Amino acid sequence: MVVSRSQIASNVGLETLKQGGNAIDAAVATAFTLAVTHPSAGNLGGGGFMVICLADGTQIVNDHREKAPIDASRDMYLDANGDIIPGLSRNTHKAVGVPGSVDGLLAALERYGSLPRARVLADAIELARDGFPLPADIARQFAQRSDRLGRFPGGRAAFQKSDGTKYVAGDLWKQPDLAKTLERIARRGRAGFYEGDTADMLVGEMRRHGGLISHDDLKDYRSVWRDPIVGAYRDYSVVSMPPPSSGGALLIQILNMMEPFAVGAMGYGSADVMHLMVEAERRAYADRAEHLGDPDFYRVPLQQLVDKGYARQRFKGFDPDRAGISAGVNAGAFAHESKETTHLSIMDRNGNAVALTTTLNSGYGSHIVVEGAGFLLNNEMDDFSSKPNTLNQFNLIGREANAIEPRKRMLSSMTPTVVLRDGKPFLVTGSPGGSTIITTVLQVLVNVIDHGMTLSEAVSSPRFHHQWIPDSITVEADSFSAETLDALRKKGHLDIRPARYGLGDANSIMRVDGVLHGVEDPRTQGGAAGY
Repeated sequence: MVVSRSQIASNVGLETLKQGGNAIDAAVATAFTLAVTHPSAGNLGGGGFMVICLADGTQIVNDHREKAPIDASRDMYLDANGDIIPGLSRNTHKAVGVPGSVDGLLAALERYGSLPRARVLADAIELARDGFPLPADIARQFAQRSDRLGRFPGGRAAFQKSDGTKYVAGDLWKQPDLAKTLERIARRGRAGFYEGDTADMLVGEMRRHGGLISHDDLKDYRSVWRDPIVGAYRDYSVVSMPPPSSGGALLIQILNMMEPFAVGAMGYGSADVMHLMVEAERRAYADRAEHLGDPDFYRVPLQQLVDKGYARQRFKGFDPDRAGISAGVNAGAFAHESKETTHLSIMDRNGNAVALTTTLNSGYGSHIVVEGAGFLLNNEMDDFSSKPNTLNQFNLIGREANAIEPRKRMLSSMTPTVVLRDGKPFLVTGSPGGSTIITTVLQVLVNVIDHGMTLSEAVSSPRFHHQWIPDSITVEADSFSAETLDALRKKGHLDIRPARYGLGDANSIMRVDGVLHGVEDPRTQGGAAGY
């Protein structure tokens, strides 16, 4: 079973399984295909996280988060007065972190896959070379972003016709430059991207336009195998991503704060359960700002953050009848030690499970395409804290733990997660959505475990979000009853705002009585494929 943001990509993953591949083969094939069919987030020029739970009990994660270039510096986005230069960390060649997706996907395939690399990439290459009918939603995105995507020659070659006119829905969209890049990867592995022609084109793109990535950055990049972060919630084990993702730590911390309460008895969508979750989120996101960063550069107090005793202490001031105030909630103290993103979930016949979240950061990343190579570049440097206590594009605050340093990985909210029941993969989920990723995954888990929903109900049910700063609750429009929202206001949650779009895109799989159920989030136009 494969569920992703693109039906075409899900079908490729399914065919990989049918041809004898395992969940890792299918995840890699699907991810490379998303770089072709879902250009706003599927990528070669970004990064991501992969959580792997194998039938033999192996639990491991691959961290292929982007890195700051060697020439990056702490104050590179500040002017002479120490103020942030608007747009520099988002819309320019200086916004690009060293890409990690290709290395991470190939590392996973080499270690745990069963099919040859050329076979796994074959469908993505064919789709890029021969094209596919352009879906209406992607055609609309091209039109809306035409000015930004057309600033440089690479973008014009990828997203405009040869005569300069725009693509419209139903046009056959071919990406010959991207196909050639994928062919180089299929032939040479990581050397087909991080060395040779592709590397020359990427570095040339940087040199022409003031970017920082060098040949040394590309040669030195390696994804990292890490132990997952594992928590317990009720009778389930929750396996998720450790730092430099904040997702797993916050997910488990919030669940730990909620566990002593009879969440199911409160009722889904009630003011009481929403209040409980908001107050747990408020405290967890305050800790995120202070304590989380790249563990290779900063002593992250991870075990303390996910300790159940710490959760009890952190939640001592919880009042079931009164909202807290974010200005009065600080991080806990220790003795220290986006349309933007896309998620796919896979389970195979043998009981292996993969949760993979990948990103360019913003939708279409920096909107910069490597000339001649056909792939978009991320704007992941914006996920660093450019200046302490200032907000990034997701209104997240960062401090010293997430300051810019050469070769450092920036903090992320991506939360690919596998839930185990009786030691076996039960639920695979994750989501895009910047800071709302964590709360989206949280609500899917709570809907299934506490509220007893089917997977379809758990994924499609209305969502809400709180992240400490700003001190407001965002709710999906026309979702929760007026009575519930009035009850929240009476508790002191005075700032309740409608979301501009649906919150998250939780493409998920759940095993029920030996049968795999795959659900694409109805908020977007993804697809599930199984047999």
